[in-house]
Amino acid sequence: MSKNFKQDVLSRRTFAIISHPDAGKTTLTEKLLLFGGAIRDAGTVKGKKTGKYATSDWMEIEKQRGISVTSSVMQFDYKNARVNILDTPGHQDFSEDTYRTLTAVDSAVMIIDSAKGIEEQTLKLFKVCKMRGIPIFTFINKLDRQGKPPLELLAELEEVMGIESYPMNWPIGMGKEFLGIYDRFYNRIEQFRVEDKERYVDLNEDGEIEGDHPIKQDSLYDQTLEEIMLLNEAGNEFSEEKINNGDLTPVFFGSALSNFGVQTFLETYLQFAPSPQARKSTIGEIDPLSEEFSGFIFKIQANMNPAHRDRIAFLRICSGKFERGMTVNLPRTGKQVKLAQSTQFMADDRSTVNEAVSGDIIGLYDPGFYQIGDTLTVSKNAYQYEKLPQFTPELFVKVTAKNVMKQKHFHKGIQQLVQEGAIQLYKTVKTEDYLLGAVGQLQFEVFEHRMRNEYNVEVIMEHVGSKIARWLVDEEVNENLSSGRSLLVEDRYGKKAFLFENEFALRWFQDKNPEVKLYNPMDEQE
Repeated sequence: MSKNFKQDVLSRRTFAIISHPDAGKTTLTEKLLLFGGAIRDAGTVKGKKTGKYATSDWMEIEKQRGISVTSSVMQFDYKNARVNILDTPGHQDFSEDTYRTLTAVDSAVMIIDSAKGIEEQTLKLFKVCKMRGIPIFTFINKLDRQGKPPLELLAELEEVMGIESYPMNWPIGMGKEFLGIYDRFYNRIEQFRVEDKERYVDLNEDGEIEGDHPIKQDSLYDQTLEEIMLLNEAGNEFSEEKINNGDLTPVFFGSALSNFGVQTFLETYLQFAPSPQARKSTIGEIDPLSEEFSGFIFKIQANMNPAHRDRIAFLRICSGKFERGMTVNLPRTGKQVKLAQSTQFMADDRSTVNEAVSGDIIGLYDPGFYQIGDTLTVSKNAYQYEKLPQFTPELFVKVTAKNVMKQKHFHKGIQQLVQEGAIQLYKTVKTEDYLLGAVGQLQFEVFEHRMRNEYNVEVIMEHVGSKIARWLVDEEVNENLSSGRSLLVEDRYGKKAFLFENEFALRWFQDKNPEVKLYNPMDEQE
């Protein structure tokens, strides 16, 4: 194994940023990219009139609404590390995309709004990370606004999340009285809104400022010293092992919007975040330092460049080295694929990538034969990585093209957008109507918007309401069992399922037809 290859892999840090909408996720991503020199000027999500948008929000609908609805990938170098950030959608309707993204990372950064504390979506995503044993780093944001007391935020974090916390730094005041942070890790004070030369004040062995300093005159300084003493005596001990196991989260305070505390966070994060980890497969764990190339596709995105009508499959490299033009095996089909067109990402700004190693995320041009969850490997042993989570949709609409003459575009658009995995496609067995299923309403709005803007097709969507979907164990079934309350459909893989009106209709159907065996794919993943 070449020394450089090993060094390259160990320098990778691949993480997702998770939070509730509006906690400051996209803003923090921007500031991290700024430090990595990947962008010169951070676009702010709020500044719609300036025509500047966040680098990671590239889709038209995201620019209009100021929210992230797809996961974008960004890569930059910082000091001796190569960082891959996956910015996930905060909106709950896009939880599927986020859950799949979390399978492709080695750690997660959780952002909490200091005024709101732990919100519903943050908790959901946190639980997924905990379940997968992903190390979590916490950034408590918006300290330049009035928020909850820091000790209360820590208590909430530990009680609600069920995880130990260790504050790496501690705020000195907040809102209009925010003076900066007391850095426990670097044993210094970092002052807010103070020029670089004077920003940092070193502390002595007792954790206090030597001699005279204006900050010592402020009562907030004495209050902070008392709180630090309390943390030192009664708080959790720092443990790298617990961080790696996902049992302890290092906590950082700061303000992403005013770019305060972000660099300190980044440097400390890179020190303690894990390099690429081994991944489970059908033949056991695959070592990231193994020289045999392998990876899996966790996301497919159509029309990243609308002018070219392209589809990109996002691949997490799990072992070995990727070289453009290499031929790999696709175990699902048993066929070989030549990886000729490959890209690296800076949100929607792409450059051809010739080489990449374990931990990197690259985009592969997809002519239509990849599926989410596909394993690619040079190994002759046809193993596959763990299945990615699939969700049972709860909301359904019937979809048709407004203009009958646009059927060709309509079918192409549906097929391509469905392959991205955010919406699911069904066809009624008797009438062959198209139904779309999704976890949340916003997915339908994005679908309609993209059909109009990317495929030039106006669609009519009729709400069918919420349904309970159950698949058939045995494909043979009497089609006459299909009714308004238990609709028989086929998914895009040709597998039959019933869509039940409610729990009562499901139980009634099972009582009347005990020979029809049904299952929920979600049950297999728990």
